[in-house]
Amino acid sequence: MKASEVAEGIFRLSANIGSDMLFEGIWPLPHGASMNSYLVKGRDVAIIDGVCDWDGVPETLYAQFDQLGVKAENIRYVVINHTEPDHTGWLRSFSSMTRDFEVLITAKGLELAKAFYDLDVPCRVVKSGDSVDLGNGKKLVFEETPNVHWPDTMVTFEPSTGTLMCCDAFGTFGAVDQALYDDQLDETRLDFFEREALRYYANIVGRFSMAVDKAIAKVRALDVRIVAPGHGPVWRRDPDRIVNLYERLASYAKGPARPLVTVLWGSMYGNTQKTVTPLLEGIADEGVETVAYQVPQSHIGDILASAWESTGIALAMPTYEFQMFPPMAAILDELGRKHVKGKLAVRTGSFGWSGGAQRELDEIVQRQKMNWRFLDPVEFRGAPGTDDLKLVRQRGRELARQVRETALA
Repeated sequence: MKASEVAEGIFRLSANIGSDMLFEGIWPLPHGASMNSYLVKGRDVAIIDGVCDWDGVPETLYAQFDQLGVKAENIRYVVINHTEPDHTGWLRSFSSMTRDFEVLITAKGLELAKAFYDLDVPCRVVKSGDSVDLGNGKKLVFEETPNVHWPDTMVTFEPSTGTLMCCDAFGTFGAVDQALYDDQLDETRLDFFEREALRYYANIVGRFSMAVDKAIAKVRALDVRIVAPGHGPVWRRDPDRIVNLYERLASYAKGPARPLVTVLWGSMYGNTQKTVTPLLEGIADEGVETVAYQVPQSHIGDILASAWESTGIALAMPTYEFQMFPPMAAILDELGRKHVKGKLAVRTGSFGWSGGAQRELDEIVQRQKMNWRFLDPVEFRGAPGTDDLKLVRQRGRELARQVRETALA
């Protein structure tokens, strides 16, 4: 990949990671992901954020230095917006090439950087409103945006070009090719990156939606003309497109979202599975869209993205040894950890010698403070009868009506 010019004096350096990697060791990357750094050239040179230390990735960054005619010893400042190792892993190899640079970082970031790397280089703590003049009309202004998504996070703004270098904020999954900017992408590719932004947001940032709202308020107070995140495309034709998307995704943390129902189902011997079709049919009767995932066959990353943008959740799972079907319990616990809150929900499922699934479901929802509002469940012993299936379809209709009335426009 080649370095490219974002705006006058600002350059994007990128490396892709492939679909064989798991982001944070958890989240699948079926379409890969990009890691972006930004080089700002004034009289002095600064690099904002970096890349991981996986094999060959820092070398990709250094090759792009060469393309721009920049040597490691030319870099005066290293700005760390966010200390997570996917953006800072390269620092060990970089510091072996030169020690003649200063790290600009928040106070919390410095604590974390010492814990991860303990680098023997000069560091300067910066806070909101602080700035560094690079000369030749280039200036870096810092704004703290804690908990988007680590507590150390800040953004770096270059006023002459209106470029916001914002690391994890406004990022997306999805590798990039030589079309690195929204003004180089057709609507199909833009839609693709918006879908990847949903997965990225739900998997990585969603738990911190209150912090996202605060960060967006700070961003809107700046004269931002370009949004340059640490992952995904740079938005310079329509920067509001990605900011507005993040604002909308953050609003889903309150519960109401799209008029969509995510259906999660798992079955041991096929009895609970028999309720899935009438459940889907009942929801469809009311004209509401559904997305269905079988558990445990589906990955939590995809389920989480779907649940995040859904106003309704339908659960179909049996009782297993006095409790919930274990893979479903794990999924619901993770939804709680990721703050999927305020959803409308219904549950159906089979039991054998005893019930218990509902009791554990109630416990998880209460413990994780999920504030889901449930319709009456449909439980049955063994296989569902005709009346059970009719009732399941009715519950689907009831859920869909509530979703339609509650969902955001």
